[in-house]
Amino acid sequence: MKERRLKHIFVFCSAILLLLMLYVSKDAGISCDEVLHYQHSVAVYNYFASHGEDVSALNTPVTHLKYYGQSYDNLVTILINWLGIDDIYGFRHIMSTLAGWLVIVVTAMFAIWLTDYRAGIIVLILFAVSPTFMGHAQNNLKDIPFALGYIAGVYYTLKILFCGRRISIGNALLLTLSIAFCISIRAGGLILICYLFFFFVLYYIVRYLKDRAIDFPEIGRKMIWIIILTVVAFFASIILWPFALQNPVKNVFESYQVMAHFPATFRQIFEGKVEWSDYMPWYYLVKSMAITIPLTVFFGLLVFTVFAGRILLSDKGLQYGFIVFTLLFPVVFVIIEDSNLYSLWRQFLFLYPGLVLLAAIGLIQILNLHINKYLKGSVFVFFILLAVHPVRYMVSNRPYFYLYYNQFVGGLKGAYGNYETDYYYVSQTEASEWLIDYLEEKGITDSVKVRATYSVNWQFRKYPWIRTSYFRFEERSQYDWDYAIVTNRYIHPDHLKNNIWPPQNVIHVVYADNVPVCAVLERRSKNDYYGYKALTSGRFKEAITYFEKAILTDDKDELIFYNFAVALYNDGEPEKAESVLKKGLEVNPECESILMYLGNIASVRNNADEAIMYYEKLIEINRKYFEAYVELSKLLVEKDIRKARTILRTCLTINPHYVPAIKALADTYRKSSPEIAKKYDELAGTIK
Repeated sequence: MKERRLKHIFVFCSAILLLLMLYVSKDAGISCDEVLHYQHSVAVYNYFASHGEDVSALNTPVTHLKYYGQSYDNLVTILINWLGIDDIYGFRHIMSTLAGWLVIVVTAMFAIWLTDYRAGIIVLILFAVSPTFMGHAQNNLKDIPFALGYIAGVYYTLKILFCGRRISIGNALLLTLSIAFCISIRAGGLILICYLFFFFVLYYIVRYLKDRAIDFPEIGRKMIWIIILTVVAFFASIILWPFALQNPVKNVFESYQVMAHFPATFRQIFEGKVEWSDYMPWYYLVKSMAITIPLTVFFGLLVFTVFAGRILLSDKGLQYGFIVFTLLFPVVFVIIEDSNLYSLWRQFLFLYPGLVLLAAIGLIQILNLHINKYLKGSVFVFFILLAVHPVRYMVSNRPYFYLYYNQFVGGLKGAYGNYETDYYYVSQTEASEWLIDYLEEKGITDSVKVRATYSVNWQFRKYPWIRTSYFRFEERSQYDWDYAIVTNRYIHPDHLKNNIWPPQNVIHVVYADNVPVCAVLERRSKNDYYGYKALTSGRFKEAITYFEKAILTDDKDELIFYNFAVALYNDGEPEKAESVLKKGLEVNPECESILMYLGNIASVRNNADEAIMYYEKLIEINRKYFEAYVELSKLLVEKDIRKARTILRTCLTINPHYVPAIKALADTYRKSSPEIAKKYDELAGTIK
């Protein structure tokens, strides 16, 4: 009777949670990945609609999206076209929310299978107070569905292994669908097949060690089932994946290799510094999770660890051991592989359901203890107190759940300028809506140019007189625009911490937990743009006049100083140019273009020591500023040829195809070893 009542409570809570998630998703912003993946899903739809004649889905040299199965995106786009849905992103957010809710329900059912309905209810509660997961559930049609496939795959793998001699056809079908679904989103889902065979072997080894007997009929029957469902799952996974359909085995494994070592790298803020994603410290993933997962979940995991001995020695100890393995293996793997990681732990959201599952099991252990009820109650009061922080954040920052940071770093305020915040550009949606209202209130209906740090075409689709386009914030002076929408992504941490961003011409700021995450800018003058146009046309005196006026309006844009200095230098005023460059460094001491220019000026003046200082500082700031390596080596080649060669080899270690570095290295051997120089020349000639 008690279990039946708990079941009703579980069903009721699940339904309420779904309604709340759907309600909250109405305010979800459009993420940058959504734009990319929706566009690719349209290309995939066109591929099938044209019976394979439209092959744009196979030509993705910049985005690499052909390597993603992204079946859930593709399925949603198919429904959008078949049902004639106009609110594309609104529908996508509903579908993303449904996938997120299914993740929660499957995890809860997993917990119920392991223990009882109490654990399932606790899983619901833990997810409900998990801002990062709930935020991604609103608009992430890639990582959330992958998490669904992953946790479902692990769940039904264990149900198949621990079912005895008789295999449920339903469980076999659900396992097949789970594996197929996971692979169809990312080739990394192949890991579920590895788990299946590995756990199968390990399960019967443990059975043998325990019983000293081997049930060959059971093993044979299950092995046949596993082979069949694996083959079916693999080929089912490529149904909506054009690239995989070209060559199922080869291309799926090629996709896995690309995903394991993703070629695109990004600069991001971590521990207060800007670094490339492929040079993050080994603990990047672990720390990212540690500072963004709510302490309620960590509390449950701590309790699970305390009772780990009892849990692992219980009748279901092997199941728990397998679950722990599915959580630890991916983390250990990427650390050993030194994988290219970015956007905190977004790509590893598939681990979160397992963590919540174990946390819930840990909390169940407290409920099962035969201790004083007041002591037991105090533990859960402590649990509730820990939940206050994430719940308060979610109530106050509904569209920005995914920006959450826990108490380990002082919340979002403590993380600001030290870690990435709106890396998904979600706040641009709210900023766009504000700007539309602002322009309507001012009665501006003439042609307006709006630039943004990521595409906002969809947000302004109903306003044809507003032309939108992309720009990089640091290059804002070089573009023609009237208004700009800028998130704090790629803003230097010093500018964030010292209130240099948002800039002076801000007219609206979007906040999350009182932290600015997006700004709407209104252009006060276009002298900077006119100056840049004059500069690129070779009209240096005219450019100087414009830049002199531009600095009076905006003295916090380092690129204006840089372009001003270029105009001065080309107009025969190198001393003034150097002075202007140094003023630009006061705005941003790590402005790379200014440091490079100052180094070049010092080099031309034969001031080698000063030039070396600038080049070395530039390389320290950005290890991928390859031109600086070459120029630095030229200055060192006469003084210390070994060091010069070491610098060039360091450059080529990072970028083996950088021809100027190869040629410079050849030059260092030109006199001493012509044969070696010739080999480098030949190597340079093979690179296009």
